[in-house]
Amino acid sequence: MSMIKRIHVLEDDEDIRYIIEYLLKDEGYELQLSSSFSDLKSKLKDSLPDLFILDVMLPDGDGAEICEDLKSDIFTKHIPIIVMSANDQNKVKSLEAGANDYISKPFDIDYIVKRINKLLVKQPQI
Repeated sequence: MSMIKRIHVLEDDEDIRYIIEYLLKDEGYELQLSSSFSDLKSKLKDSLPDLFILDVMLPDGDGAEICEDLKSDIFTKHIPIIVMSANDQNKVKSLEAGANDYISKPFDIDYIVKRINKLLVKQPQI
């Protein structure tokens, strides 16, 4: 019996956040939602997720920079990160920042679920 996986979604667009939350909960994931980097940081003090999904355009930061920040922090560097953006010029920047995967918006939810499952299956079960 594996533990329920928790995904932290950092997305400032309320509609997109709602859609992702709804669809991923339907897939059996537990969700943590943030609309800004400071929001995410305060939530990480309580619990760490198994995976991050970060939007690139945020009110208080850039998804690629946040990705770099999470990947250089001892507590979060092992956690896979998917960056999503409507602008594919952000793809290289995100992957260079340490993102494990990149998804273009508008996205296909089945595709997102596949990418998530791929990243989470690779993690060793503690």
